[in-house]
Amino acid sequence: MAKRLSVDPIAEAKRQWEDHGWSDAATGMTAVTSLMRAQQLALASVERALKPFSLSFARFEMLRLLAFTREGRLPLASAVRRLQVHPASVTNTVDRLRRDGLVEKEPHPEDGRAAVLVLTDAGRTTVEEATLALNAVFAELGMAHDDEVELVRILARYRRAAGDFADPGPTPRPL
Repeated sequence: MAKRLSVDPIAEAKRQWEDHGWSDAATGMTAVTSLMRAQQLALASVERALKPFSLSFARFEMLRLLAFTREGRLPLASAVRRLQVHPASVTNTVDRLRRDGLVEKEPHPEDGRAAVLVLTDAGRTTVEEATLALNAVFAELGMAHDDEVELVRILARYRRAAGDFADPGPTPRPL
């Protein structure tokens, strides 16, 4: 971890923004910069936890997604949608997981152009052990539980407003 600074550089950047006449954008700049720095800190903790398993967070997410399915199988296109990343990134992740024997790729049974990802036994063991290590990180983020809940709510509102997802529509009553 880097040496602790005596001044919050983001607070200093906000002061500079205001001093340069950009007060109308200073709070937004501070919010974005704070989000980006928090992401760096969180990712560093996650990477430390996953390092013993030779996994990146992207590779862990793919394994965990497959492990959440009933049979450890998922069409590649479904994985792309659920992980919200570019198809090329998913392909790269899958290629690395295949190389390490953690997933296999099989032809889709109904669509000859598509593929199905299959979690191997080694992949299941790895993701279960890695999940335990990550849960230790998630359980001790260093902030109060109520702050975590509020942070998630704030970020969900931000993500929704940015078009990341839509609230589910009302469920029709059964006939």
